[in-house]
Amino acid sequence: VKFNNCAGNKGVRYETNSPDFKVRADGTLYAAHHLQVPSKQLILVVSAWDPQTLGRWEAMVRFLVAEKSQHNGHKPKGRKALPGELVQQQSDTLLPWRQHQSANGLRRQKRDWVIPPINVPENSRGPFPQQLVRIRSDKDKEIHIRYSITGVGADQPPMEVFNIDPVSGRMYVTRPMDREERASYHLRAHAVDMNGNKVENPIDLYIYVIDMNDNRPEFINQVYNGSVDEGSKPGTYVMTVTANDADDGTTANGMVRYRIVTQTPQSPSQNMFTINSETGDIVTVAAGLDREKVQQYIVIVQATDMEGNLNYGLSNTATAIITVTDVNDNPPEFTTSTVRAAGWCSAEQPQKGARTSVVITRDLTGSLLGQAGSRSWGGMGLPTTTCTHSLFSFSQPKGPREKIQHFAAAVDYEMNRAFMLTVMVSNQAPLASGIQMSFQSTAGVTISVTDVNEAPYFPTNHKLIRLEEGVPTGTVLTTFSAVDPDRFMQQAVRYSKLSDPANWLNINATNGQITTAAVLDRESDYIKNNVYEATFLAADNGIPPASGTGTLQIYLIDINDNAPELLPKEAQICEKPNLNVINITAADADIDPNVGPFVFELPSVPSAVRKNWTITRLNGDYAQLSLRIMYLEAGVYDVPIIVTDSGNPPLYNTSVIKVKVCPCDENGDCTTIGAVAAAGLGTGAIIAILICIIILLTMVLLFVVWMKRREKERHTKQLLIDPEDDVRDNILKYDEEGGGEEDQDYDLSQLQQPETMDHVLNKTPGVRRVDERPIGAEPQYPIRPVIPHPGDIGDFINEGLRAADNDPTAPPYDSLLVFDYEGSGSTAGSVSSLNSSSSGDQDYDYLNDWGPRFKKLADMYGGGEED
Repeated sequence: VKFNNCAGNKGVRYETNSPDFKVRADGTLYAAHHLQVPSKQLILVVSAWDPQTLGRWEAMVRFLVAEKSQHNGHKPKGRKALPGELVQQQSDTLLPWRQHQSANGLRRQKRDWVIPPINVPENSRGPFPQQLVRIRSDKDKEIHIRYSITGVGADQPPMEVFNIDPVSGRMYVTRPMDREERASYHLRAHAVDMNGNKVENPIDLYIYVIDMNDNRPEFINQVYNGSVDEGSKPGTYVMTVTANDADDGTTANGMVRYRIVTQTPQSPSQNMFTINSETGDIVTVAAGLDREKVQQYIVIVQATDMEGNLNYGLSNTATAIITVTDVNDNPPEFTTSTVRAAGWCSAEQPQKGARTSVVITRDLTGSLLGQAGSRSWGGMGLPTTTCTHSLFSFSQPKGPREKIQHFAAAVDYEMNRAFMLTVMVSNQAPLASGIQMSFQSTAGVTISVTDVNEAPYFPTNHKLIRLEEGVPTGTVLTTFSAVDPDRFMQQAVRYSKLSDPANWLNINATNGQITTAAVLDRESDYIKNNVYEATFLAADNGIPPASGTGTLQIYLIDINDNAPELLPKEAQICEKPNLNVINITAADADIDPNVGPFVFELPSVPSAVRKNWTITRLNGDYAQLSLRIMYLEAGVYDVPIIVTDSGNPPLYNTSVIKVKVCPCDENGDCTTIGAVAAAGLGTGAIIAILICIIILLTMVLLFVVWMKRREKERHTKQLLIDPEDDVRDNILKYDEEGGGEEDQDYDLSQLQQPETMDHVLNKTPGVRRVDERPIGAEPQYPIRPVIPHPGDIGDFINEGLRAADNDPTAPPYDSLLVFDYEGSGSTAGSVSSLNSSSSGDQDYDYLNDWGPRFKKLADMYGGGEED
């Protein structure tokens, strides 16, 4: 093999991917030891690498193996030389299984061959399937062998990437390979006989996908941000850009090199930065970085594989934004040495002495050439003046050449109308080395204070007064006045209510006098902790008007104006004493000392109250109500009780408690009957209610038994007529169709027995009336039984049904014909003279056994002779 690295090939070393072959320094490829090549074709990968530059190059070498006979013309020992063995095997045939025979004819198994890897280039265009290699065993001349492969890419996902012809042993690849998806495959080849028995041990096959340059380098970020100080020396590190190539990094396909394509702006030089082609580090290459001239550079970086070969490699670009950071190389300067400024008293200043942030001047500027926000740009003002320094403070500038803002604290026009200040400004950070300039600047500042309208204020805020509740309407409570701080302005102050939740107060608009508009009640919902709050507004008539608020708090002292209330309102007790009692107490809306201890007593009227009940005092807040007599009938009783508090003067109230008296069990709980009795029902009423309930349940039970019995009789005896088809006692409604025979032409002769049959015999065949009796021989039918047995009534009905179905003479004579009203004066004869064809000695007693539905029929026929 020939190789040239453009440097004389000094120190270049060669390697192969097979331990059976080596390469000399002159590129000669030779076998490392004696070996037998089992195929006509052998593919090797030869690598050349430089230890100094770590460069690596690869080339694929394909060998065509020549065919020759055994040495010295001898046949191999242990077996005959077959004619086919003198011919070289196909170029892609591998013999992974070798067997030798000893002199005594016994075979001994040696270890299997190590099959060299099979190399497959990625992105092959086919055609597919494409043969890779042929695998065979030398036993295939003795028995039929089936070959198979297993592993990832064969019978494991991804499936069917490789397959093998089970008879010939040829292995194929079925689709293009992608090294970035999978770089190698490990398969196992198997050889079995026709019965599935193992003939040879499995052999490992290693398939390597040869990389092709099919992926561009990809930057981790499309935009990189870095910074470098202005005035930096050449070689100063700025940032690192990184690109990755999905191809094999050990080959030129994945070796990426970097270069700078463009730099914007190209000032002061078009090559201010350079980049390491292998690492991607960007450093400065020229001096002259000045933030005040160029604050930012945009650099386009290109990454190319194939070690940067622009003719064969694939490229990609990214943007590097380099910001030049500021250093303190410019001192601050005032634009003027003397500044006159006008200030004002803030309308937000509620009173003298309060500290507030008020802008006094925005005319003091500093010519700061540094970067805004950096320590080298921010100035610190140190005021020196005859007045107190705490009156003024300074804020740092927020942008280049921005006006410095001064803030005043508690500046009052009525106290000081002007101030003289000396201000010095300097950087927070010292100047950079080598700068021969003053690091500070001074200026004189004259501040004039402008008077503005300030809001009136209440000297006492919140103001608290104390008085008893219940004062009458119109009572003067206090004077709640405000002070206007503007002494040099002639202004009037007016008062008004801002918040009065209960609408209890009025205020005089001119002098602020507070009077009551309603009676103040401490027990109102508007009172919180005995305090009522109201807010008032004091406004002047200045331009613009200003106003201030003040809060008045009224503490209400309690008086005894609420009588106590008895608790609880309802209770329950047993009808016999000494089983339980009722605990009672009282509630008073007042507070101490106008509440307990309470006095509980029963009124003397009516007299039954003290006769039946008694009260026992437990303490100042609780007492017990119990029965005085031995027995009290169950019911609800209204018991009046007088409750008196301890106020001065004391108040009392007569409250009524509803007591339910009821019978109790051994635990002292009301029974169910007792609860009903306590609701107002006597013993007689309760017994009457229970008797009614029992009678109602008995009637329901009897009705259910009767329905069950009726249902049983209905299923026991079959009825001749279904209840649904029974037309007796039913009212049938028919339509009116006129006068019948009087206005319609009817042939009444058809309803009579014809004397001659000529008109029937001469009738045209085909159409016949359904009410005409057929002419011809009548078939014989079985005689119907005359007296059916009651037990055979079902058979009797079925027999009659079959006879009617098969007897053409039956309808319509046995059919029920329904007619509408046909008028009067019919020419037809009466049918009332017709008599029954049955004999008079017929026995109809069996009708009594057919049930209640045939009772009427049994009375008509069975009892006819007796009647």
